[in-house]
Amino acid sequence: MTEIRVDLGQRSYGIFIGSGILEGIGEKLGPFGFSPKIALVSNPTVFGLYGERVLRALRAEGYEVSTVLIPDGEEYKDLLWTYYILGELLKTGLDRGSAVLALGGGVIGDIAGFVASIYMRGISYIQVPTTLLSQVDSSVGGKTGVNHPLGKNMIGTFHQPRLVWIDVETLRTLPGREFLAGMAEVIKYGVIRDRGFFDYLSARREDILDLEDDCLTRIISRSCEIKADVVSRDEREAGLRAILNYGHTVGHAIETVTGYRRYLHGEAVAMGMACEAELSVRLGVMEEGESRMIRELIERYGLPTASDVDLDASRLLEAMTIDKKAVAGRLRFVLPEAVGRVRIQEGVSEEDIRRALAGSVTDEA
Repeated sequence: MTEIRVDLGQRSYGIFIGSGILEGIGEKLGPFGFSPKIALVSNPTVFGLYGERVLRALRAEGYEVSTVLIPDGEEYKDLLWTYYILGELLKTGLDRGSAVLALGGGVIGDIAGFVASIYMRGISYIQVPTTLLSQVDSSVGGKTGVNHPLGKNMIGTFHQPRLVWIDVETLRTLPGREFLAGMAEVIKYGVIRDRGFFDYLSARREDILDLEDDCLTRIISRSCEIKADVVSRDEREAGLRAILNYGHTVGHAIETVTGYRRYLHGEAVAMGMACEAELSVRLGVMEEGESRMIRELIERYGLPTASDVDLDASRLLEAMTIDKKAVAGRLRFVLPEAVGRVRIQEGVSEEDIRRALAGSVTDEA
């Protein structure tokens, strides 16, 4: 088992990565001293695959577990389902010493973490991510939240988990499209921080897609290492942490204007990375050859670099302006200078953005 520490003083926690470790979660919670009542939040699909194993592991350690299930899908990550989960926690009598365990992908982790952050003004939660995207990204760092029709993740909190427990075997039941969507975030880490990792993703593509345990552990561990280092330096996105948003300014806008239904998060981020790389070239920040490398690796993993439907540039720009990454209405982009190195760029003109969008995701020329 691999352990990675997120160093945040009193809020520090461990990320544990291994194969076949799901049944060990109950025993791992012992030292935390939680109250006996724990809530397990999941969706019917994931719970049907792994719920009983986790319940047995928790009950074997004396926990009284209540299960709260919400529908599967980004469109259900909203205040309505937040309210529902809060009601279920109140009914089962969770107290301030209790914990919420999130079993599932990014939607479950985000909404369960948000609920934990506001229930009784904040209780503990544990992340047990079961998708590649949640294992390498959303389960780490303490960003919780839900969507609004006007913007993705616009309602939320910073609330660090007490523990992240990653069993790579859960990826073997993950639909292929979901796995590839997670690879978008993995590729992101190579672009923003580690060219050698980017090259590894290129060289070991077939082994990764074949779900070889060593490769899965390597890509998850390195992604978590990079994120843990960034979060430890900048917990609340005052500066450095913004580099983790590469591909997300455009990606979130795509999700918003398509109602969170057409594209998976990773697919939207993949298009966002390609578009923002194009923008970087247009602004003279990066060489064309570097941008081509990014686009080609995205495509080699079966991810889109352009939308398959016409998207209106004005609506995308409006969504970007509302997005929380904008500062005083000014758009802020994470632009690669080269593979492995990025910069935060403000003051990009609307004309340059429109031209980059036209080359990637919109119907405008």
